[in-house]
Amino acid sequence: MIKNSEHSYGLVAKLMHWLMALAVIGLFALGLYMVELDYYDRLYRTLPHIHKSIGILLFAVLIGRLLWRRFNPQPKPQGSPAERRIAHWVHMALYLLMVAIMVSGYLISTADGRAIEVFNWFEVPATLADIDGQEDIAGDIHEWLAWTLIALVALHALAALKHHFIDKDNTLKRMTFFKGE
Repeated sequence: MIKNSEHSYGLVAKLMHWLMALAVIGLFALGLYMVELDYYDRLYRTLPHIHKSIGILLFAVLIGRLLWRRFNPQPKPQGSPAERRIAHWVHMALYLLMVAIMVSGYLISTADGRAIEVFNWFEVPATLADIDGQEDIAGDIHEWLAWTLIALVALHALAALKHHFIDKDNTLKRMTFFKGE
């Protein structure tokens, strides 16, 4: 099933969800590692290039996911009315945080006026640059938002596990590749 139904997410939504989950967690881990590198480390230039490139590609996937979500029916939410409201707001916060993290990352990377090279395939031009303290301010924002995103991702995962093991409903199965109906 490619598209969503009222009971389950389709293949496209599932693939984008898990691709983004892996990328977000991987970028967070990579970010933690690379900020500890010193100038003379052989990975000092390579890892930020990879981090930026994946971040730009992830932004494209996020746009695609939001469009897919907008024009595709969503499965009927499960859980109590309060859980459904909380889930809605957590999902919105996840999307907003990802956008804000990507924008702040862009502002860090383009603070010196240079474009971002995405795996040497194409460039994303610098549009805002030379703002006093741009790199430092955007860097602080990027870090705090990344920690907040990871905390919400953990909450999201725990909620899915609660639905699966305690409530014994299909909330988790609907977003996996196992039978969820």
